[in-house]
Amino acid sequence: MEAFLAGLDSLLLYIFAFSALIGSILVVVLRQPMRVATALISTMIFLGGVYGLLGVHFIAAFQVLIYVGAVMVFMVYVIMLLDPRDPAVKTRFSPLVVPGIIGGLLLAWALVHAVHGLLGNVTSTPARFGLKEFAVSFLNEYWLHFELTSVLLLAAVVASLAVIKGASGRNRG
Repeated sequence: MEAFLAGLDSLLLYIFAFSALIGSILVVVLRQPMRVATALISTMIFLGGVYGLLGVHFIAAFQVLIYVGAVMVFMVYVIMLLDPRDPAVKTRFSPLVVPGIIGGLLLAWALVHAVHGLLGNVTSTPARFGLKEFAVSFLNEYWLHFELTSVLLLAAVVASLAVIKGASGRNRG
């Protein structure tokens, strides 16, 4: 029974990973903003499933609650404010489809090559990485990266407000 559950976990992991890959490809290929947002939502949900199957339930919950629940609601709201008469909204595919496919194939080849090289060097089973270890590692090593990211996000919000205010000032005059 334990072998069956391990096989089921592996099968679900492959299904979720493949579905996330297909969703991310659709995000790049599709042109209609609402379809892109739907593909991005499904990709994030499948990534949450991947994180859950890998045993990082805390990250999986944040993936679903924060990214799908909050960020994507905001993005869908912004998409609803777009002008549907814009010709970019009506075209089906981006002109960057071919370079995107070539780049994706090169990335897939590099990932397969890297995983093949890593699998040749595996000699023992890795230790389990739990929430306590994650918190200690995060607070000791990655706190500066987290703070810099928050400063960059704040700068992006300020810049977007400046752009919006500048655009609304030009429309009045």
